[in-house]
Amino acid sequence: MHVRHSSDGPAVIRFRAAGVILLLAHLLFVGWLTLRPLDVPWMTAANLRPFAGIKADLALGPAEAGRRIGEGLLLLAPLGILLPMAGGRLRVSPWASLARTVAAGALISMAIELAQTGVPGQVVDVDSLLLNTSGVALAHLLLVPLSRSRLRRGNRAGAGDLSRIGNGIRSSRGEAAPQGSTPTITRVGIAP
Repeated sequence: MHVRHSSDGPAVIRFRAAGVILLLAHLLFVGWLTLRPLDVPWMTAANLRPFAGIKADLALGPAEAGRRIGEGLLLLAPLGILLPMAGGRLRVSPWASLARTVAAGALISMAIELAQTGVPGQVVDVDSLLLNTSGVALAHLLLVPLSRSRLRRGNRAGAGDLSRIGNGIRSSRGEAAPQGSTPTITRVGIAP
C-alpha cells in the first residue's frame, strides 16, 4: 500500500496515472499482437533450448536477423519505462527498481509464452522470453534513472518542497517542517 506523502504533488500523481493508462494500453496491444490466432500453412516446433532461435536468426543474414532480434527486444521494452512510471516512486534504489522491473517483465513474457501454447499458429520460444526480458532491462537502464532524477529536481523546485529524510519530514534547507499539534483523545467515563 502506498501512502501519499506531502512530496507527491499533483504532477507526480498525474504522471503515475498516465503511467498506469499507458501500461494497460501497451499490455492490451501486446496481448492482441501475440495471442491472436494465425492462419499459417505450417508451424515450426517449439524452441525450448536457449539461444537456438537466435542462432537460427543469425544464419538468415544480418538484415533478417536484425529485424527478428529487434522485434524480440522491442516487444516488451516499453515495460522497462511504464512499470516504474505506474509505480510512481521517485526515491528508490536504482538496483532495486531494475530488479523489480526486470522480474515483472520476465513474468509477463513468461505468461505470454505460456498462453501461446493454446493459440493456433503461435509457437513457444524460450528465446522470446530472453529477448523480451533483455529489452525491458535495456529500456529501464537507458531511461528510468535519468527521468527520475529530472522529476526529483522538478519536484523540489515546485511549491511544497518537502522530502522524506529518515523518519521525519524536512524542508529543502534541512530544518524540521511544522507538522501541527499532536492529536489528543478525550477520556470517556465508564457507565455506572
